[in-house]
Amino acid sequence: MLHLDWKTCLRAAVTVVAVWLLVHYWGTLAGGVMLAFHAAAPLLLGCVIAYVVNIPMSLLERLWPRRAPRALRRPVCLVAAFALVVLVLTALTSMLLPELARCIQVLVDKLPDALNTATLQVEQMLQNSSLPADASTNLQKALPDWNGMIGQGINLVLSGVGGAMGKLAQAIGSLFSAAVMVLVGLIFASYLLLGKERLARQCTRLMTTYLPKGITDRALYVLDTINDSFHSFIVGQCIEAVILGALCTVAMLLFRLPYASMIGVLIGFTALIPIAGAYIGAVVGAFMIFTISPVQALVFIIVLVVVQQLEGNLIYPRVVGASIGLPGIWVLAAVTIGGGVMGVGGMLLGVPLAAALYRLLRHDMNKRTADPDPVLSD
Repeated sequence: MLHLDWKTCLRAAVTVVAVWLLVHYWGTLAGGVMLAFHAAAPLLLGCVIAYVVNIPMSLLERLWPRRAPRALRRPVCLVAAFALVVLVLTALTSMLLPELARCIQVLVDKLPDALNTATLQVEQMLQNSSLPADASTNLQKALPDWNGMIGQGINLVLSGVGGAMGKLAQAIGSLFSAAVMVLVGLIFASYLLLGKERLARQCTRLMTTYLPKGITDRALYVLDTINDSFHSFIVGQCIEAVILGALCTVAMLLFRLPYASMIGVLIGFTALIPIAGAYIGAVVGAFMIFTISPVQALVFIIVLVVVQQLEGNLIYPRVVGASIGLPGIWVLAAVTIGGGVMGVGGMLLGVPLAAALYRLLRHDMNKRTADPDPVLSD
């Protein structure tokens, strides 16, 4: 006969009540969670800033001279790391924004003519075809009037400008809130970086005090794996994007293709998105060159394919692929799922998260079996 003690009954009752409350008050709980998230947004932003700044800061601390005062190492390296990050962001912004603005301007200037040219070519093909006269006429009428459509789009945009002044105060208020959030995030990040070892010891002591040793060890291992995956991905992906953009620019200059620096910067910027990013830049660059010369656009595609093959087979495995330890098929899956869930941010977060999960799964499988799967154990 099954014997149930009062503790088991109490746990079951508490579980049932908790599930009922969660289902019945889901809207209220979700609203409370979102309110807490918005309230903690500056602190979460500070954690992200601290994580990024800690990468150059740790490097500077390792390079700190032994004879220099040790008490000055942390504040000096912190200020230098912030200055380095700001310098890099300023340099990238000064390089990217003008080129991206020129890229958009070129697309806006060339797009109507290119679409009209394509429409005229289709009309000529229909006129010279062996289709019946009625079918050819109907197909020509079905072709869109690109100039009219673009004009309607511009008028639609301009029609909303009249009400823009009414939202100016709201935009200024949002900008002020964002500035305050960034300022609070920077201050919180500075506190985290100045006392990161002490904070880590406090968290570890808290876990060892209130959690069993096995759970604490596993949690620390999971956090260390996630940290290593994100660190390797951020460093490797930034280096890979710079290398790919530089190689693309040099190759286009060698073949005397137009918009070399512009397209090189665009591909380097979009290459921050794993796998799909470089192809996005390639499509935009090919269309820009196509408006000048279809032959040069074909040459650009061939050159870019060769550059990407060299970079993907020689550079990427050494810079990014080997560092995160994630096979290409799972990188593609992580980018696809992450992009579908969170957009571009999901593409960036999906790969390191998938790499951490892959490493944790591989480690657990190797512990559970004496004959590990060679695919997951390499």
